[in-house]
This record gives sequence, C-alpha cells and structure tokens, in this order.
Amino acid sequence: MNSMTNEVANTQQKTRAFLDRQTHRMLIGGQWVDALNGERLQIVNPADEAVIGSIPSAHAEDVDNAVECAKKALEHSVWARMRPSTRQNLLLELADLIERDARVIAELEAIDNGKSAAIAQAVDIGLGLEFFRYMAGWTTKIEGSTLDVSVPFAPPEADFFAYTRREPVGVVAAIIPWNFPFLMACWKLAPALAAGCTVVLKPAEQTSLSALYLGELIEEANFPEGVVNIVTGDGQNAGSALTKHPGINKISFTGSTQVGQVIGRAAMDNMARVTLELGGKSPMIVLGDCDPEKAAQGAATAIFFNHGQTCSAGSRLYVHRSIFDAVVNRLAELAESIPMGSGLDPATEMGPLVSQVQLDRVCHFIEKGREEGARLVTGGERADRKGYYVKPTIFTSEDDSLVIAKEEIFGPVLVAIPFDDVDDVVLRANDSRYGLAASIWSNDLSQVQRIIPRLKAGTVWVNGHNMLDANVPFGGYKLSGVGRDMGKQSLDSYLETKSVFMAL
Repeated sequence: MNSMTNEVANTQQKTRAFLDRQTHRMLIGGQWVDALNGERLQIVNPADEAVIGSIPSAHAEDVDNAVECAKKALEHSVWARMRPSTRQNLLLELADLIERDARVIAELEAIDNGKSAAIAQAVDIGLGLEFFRYMAGWTTKIEGSTLDVSVPFAPPEADFFAYTRREPVGVVAAIIPWNFPFLMACWKLAPALAAGCTVVLKPAEQTSLSALYLGELIEEANFPEGVVNIVTGDGQNAGSALTKHPGINKISFTGSTQVGQVIGRAAMDNMARVTLELGGKSPMIVLGDCDPEKAAQGAATAIFFNHGQTCSAGSRLYVHRSIFDAVVNRLAELAESIPMGSGLDPATEMGPLVSQVQLDRVCHFIEKGREEGARLVTGGERADRKGYYVKPTIFTSEDDSLVIAKEEIFGPVLVAIPFDDVDDVVLRANDSRYGLAASIWSNDLSQVQRIIPRLKAGTVWVNGHNMLDANVPFGGYKLSGVGRDMGKQSLDSYLETKSVFMAL
C-alpha cells in the first residue's frame, strides 16, 4: 500500500489521516466495527490501480445487527420522540460539517472513484450539502389534513371527526451506486432523516470511503446512535441480505436496471415500500435552428461529464441533418481536447473509469460499435497510461437500432444520428426501454413546448443537460425506475399516511 503515498501527498491533512488507517470499519449502532467473519475487500485507486486500503465485507449477520440497531433507534431512542425542529437542526449541523470538509470529501471521491476533485467539490459535495439544507426545512412542515365526513349509514345525530397524519415509514435500506457515491448518500439520507426514519446505508463496494467519512460527520453532529448505520460489502452478500431483510420497511436504490428489478421483486416479498432510480439511454434532440457551437458544447458536457458514468448521460445525439456535420466535427475537437488524468490533478477534466470491470464493459461496447458498422469519429480505445482510462469516443450512424444506440454503456461513448423530421425524431427518441431524461436544443420555444409532452422521460431539459436542483424531482419512466429523488416528492416516499376516524 506504499504506492498510495505519492498520489495523496498534496491532499488535505484530514484526507491523509483518513487514508492512513487503511483498514476501515463500518458504523453499526454508533460503533465502528469489522465484519463478524473478519472478511475484507480491497480498495483500488482507479487512476493508478494501486491498493490503498480495505473495507469490511459484511454478510447477513452484520446486516441483521445493523437493521436491529436501526429498529431500536426508530422505536425506543430519543429519535422516536425528537421534535421536528431538533431534527432540522441536526440536518443543518451536518450540512455545515459537510461544507467545512468539502475538500476532504472531494479528494476521497477522486482517490476512490477517479473523478476530478475540483468538479466533485463543486458539483457532488455542493449539491449534497444543499440537499441536506433543503430537506432540513421540510422537517417542520410535514402535515396531514382534517376531513369532513358523512358516514351515510350513521344516524343523523351522530357526529364525527377525521384527520390524517404523516408518519415515518420505518427502517430504510439505502443502497447507492459507485458513480456519485457521496451525492447519492445525501439523496437517500436527507429525506429519510427529515421524515424521521432510521437508515441502513450500503455504499457500493468500489467506492465506500466518502460514505464512511460521512458517518464520522454524522457522529460529530451528535445524531443518536443507530439512526444511521453504514454497512460495507458487495451486493451478493451485504446488498442481498439487506434487500431481503424482513425488518426493512423501505428500500431506496440507485443503480442498474437489472439489479433494480431484482431488488423490486425482493421488496414485494416483504411488502417493503420501494423507490428505484435506474439506468438510462437519454436522447439529445438538436433542432436545425440551434447554433452548432452551442450544441457541440452541450453534447460534450452531456456525455463526457463524470466520464460518461452518469445514468442521465446524453448518449444518443439526434441532430438535424442541416447542421449534423458541423456539430459532430466540433464535438470531436472538444472530445480530443479534454485533459485526462488523476482526479487530484487540478488540470484534469476526465479521470479514469471506476474499475477494471467497467473498463472492460465500455471497451466491449466500443468494439461492438465497430462490428456493427458505426463510423468511429474519434477515440475508441484505452488511453496509453496506467489506470482505467478510455478515450472520449464518438460514433455516427444512420441506424439507431444498433446495440451501442440502444444499451446503456455507462462510459464516455456517444452515438450521433442525423434526422430530417421532428415528428420522426420524437418517435425514435422514445423508442427505448429507458425513460430517465432527455434534452432539446433550440431557440424555437414554440416548437420545444410541443415536443416536451411527447417525450417519455422523467426529466426534459431545454438548452442544457444534467441540470439539477434540490427542489426539482428526479427519476424515470419505463425501466428507468419507480418514484423520485429530490424535491418534496422524495420526502413523500419516506412517509406513511395514517387515517384517524373519531366518533364524538
């Protein structure tokens, strides 16, 4: 593990101190513990393939302990009786601590995930702490309704009073992916805690460091023991045990559609509430009046942000034929100019993919594109350096039935496709099993407004892509998921409605 030294030499002192532990522990019931079986998983820096530490590999017995601690905190600790305003203050305190240590968390994301620390600090950590503050405000605004009732079979002189109240759904299993580890932890924790739930959080085994650091901040903020439990390990053992656990009342998962379908079925076995934010193959539609430079810049951001490892990445680019060549040529220039390197290098705009497995997957799809006859414009190979790097890749094709135009690649690979007719391109954009997001690029807002209701996507951006705000719900249609993260809608999914009916 000595190879870690050069990579982190210029990081924050807190970052170095955290990494120097090398054998990290998980948080269960307010205690930092190892897995009961003693098993551990290696942590690999994707920028140089160096092993930089290890995390516990939890199994069913560890999950049992975490769920039991969460259940006790929900029913028997101060958390169950805590005033909403006190919960609000805890969330605000946690947000302040996140802001204080934003650079540390960003550096952990860079080392663990490969992303740019500068971008992570601005985007991932910035959005995460703001979401905690947004959700903190909702803790004191959870409300029910009074209801006028008739009860037609009751005698005329009978009098009744009815109302509803909102109550926490219970113990939440929050399972997060490796592409935005810290941000996704915030998306799950903030509404669950605001609603009064307790949580067992399982980060992806590839990227657990920022979640564990967040656990330390939760302790520092003085959350009661057991309110947040963090269990590390792989999906086959820790993840499966968590989603099948009868003590779980709600599952919130972000990840692949394939895994989400398995989790959805497991949730139904226990009638656990479930929200799933899954995969995508999001189209960008560039109308003929759009400035080619603006379209190319937008497309580059849409597909190459976070190395293409984004569920809403604009991986299908439909451009009106009149400006197709101009957009694609400029986009290729932008792709070839992206600085690649370690996420700790301030000049880096694109780091490595997260793992060897992901690199192999992306390279497989690139080769599939060649085999299918798509024209390779730029990229199409690994970068000539150590680490899991792949060059930004652009294909063009007239045929959007190709595998690379249908399947989620989850890497910096774009398929650009010309179109002639707006009605036709809307049908082609919708011809996907996914429906997470889409974007339209045009100055003709009358045309844009006619297209928006026709697109089968949970989010439609106009003259932008991947724009997010705490107040705006995010989630998908079709196989892109069930339910919504962010916005007030995310809070609703952590609350049950209880009806109260009184005879006076």
